[in-house]
Amino acid sequence: MKCTSLRFGVFDVSDDSIVRFPVGLLGFPESQRYVILDHDTEAPFKWLQSLDEPGLAFVILDPALFHADYHVNVPADIVAEMNNEKEDDLAVVVILTIPSDDPARMTANLRGPLVISHKTRLGTQLVLSEEYPTRYPLFPVSSSQPSTSVEARPAAKCPA
Repeated sequence: MKCTSLRFGVFDVSDDSIVRFPVGLLGFPESQRYVILDHDTEAPFKWLQSLDEPGLAFVILDPALFHADYHVNVPADIVAEMNNEKEDDLAVVVILTIPSDDPARMTANLRGPLVISHKTRLGTQLVLSEEYPTRYPLFPVSSSQPSTSVEARPAAKCPA
């Protein structure tokens, strides 16, 4: 099928690469079909591009790459809903927010991870307890750098 993206233009997507989020993502219930695209071959970042809304794309990342202690226990009912036999077949990624004027201040939403089944290509967004921040800094500010207030924009609007 053809995908139209404001960021990536028009490109072909095979049916077996589509990830379906049956209830959408928080704030985007109508957008249920996505494709995962490489940011570039060297970077660990990926794009979660909506197939339903050309302007909707999120930067995602495996949280193990920056937070070794972060672990998500996927409830058994979610595993069953995704038609999986075991949690090992699931991938966990988090959505990043990248301020356009200072990408070094990017943050990850650890409270709302995305869980995706490798086998069924189904996904869901979990909402974890308040102990997990929605804006976990990937690059902590050092004490030698001045702290400035930066208004983060959604990853869907970050510069290419």
